[in-house]
Amino acid sequence: MKKHITEEVTHYKGKIYAWDVVNEAIGDDGNMRDSIWHKNFGNNFIAEAFKTAHATDPDAKLYYNDYGVEAKNHKSDTMYKLVQDLKTQGVPIHGVGFQSHFSLGQIPHDMQENMERFAALGLDVAITELDIRMQLPSTAEKLAQQAKDYAAVVKACHAVSRCVGITFWGISDKHSWVPDSFHGFGDALPWDANYKPKPAVAAMEEALK
Repeated sequence: MKKHITEEVTHYKGKIYAWDVVNEAIGDDGNMRDSIWHKNFGNNFIAEAFKTAHATDPDAKLYYNDYGVEAKNHKSDTMYKLVQDLKTQGVPIHGVGFQSHFSLGQIPHDMQENMERFAALGLDVAITELDIRMQLPSTAEKLAQQAKDYAAVVKACHAVSRCVGITFWGISDKHSWVPDSFHGFGDALPWDANYKPKPAVAAMEEALK
C-alpha cells in the first residue's frame, strides 16, 4: 500500500491540488468496511495512508471521501469519529468529501449542518461526485424538481465557509454511471445527452448569485 501511494503521488507531485487518499472505508451499516486492509491492520491503515501521501507531497491537500454521509446519520457519525481521531493523532488530513449521489427530491435537510460539524474540526469539505437521478422518462415537472435540488446543494455548500467546491460525477447525461447502476433511472446530470443545459444549470447560477 505504501509503495503504491509513494509511486503514484511521486509521479504527479506538484500537479495535484488534492488527493482522495482513502475512499469508502465505511460500510453502509456504519461499521468499518470488511476490506483486506481493515482485516489485517484495523483503522491503522488509514492513518498510514495519509502519512505516506503527505510525506511524498507535503503541499497537496489530503481527503477522506465517502457516500451516504451527506446527512447526519449512523454512517456520517462513524466518519466524523474517524476523522476526529485522525486529527487528534496528528495525522495529516485536510478535508472530507461527500460524494452526493442523490435521488430526485431527496436532498438531506441537514446537509449544511452536517458539513458544518466537519468544518468545525478544521477540515475543508467538498461535494465530490454530485448527480441527482430521476426515474425515467424525465418530465418538465421532474426537471423543475431537479433544478431545485441542485440549487439546494449549491446553497448548502455556499453557506459553509470551508466548503471549497462542487464536482459533478460527469458532465452530460450521455456519459453517466446511473443507468447502468440504477435500473429505470437516469438523466442525473445538469446537461442533457446533447450537452444542452437543463433547468438545473440556471438554478445553480441563480443560487450562486
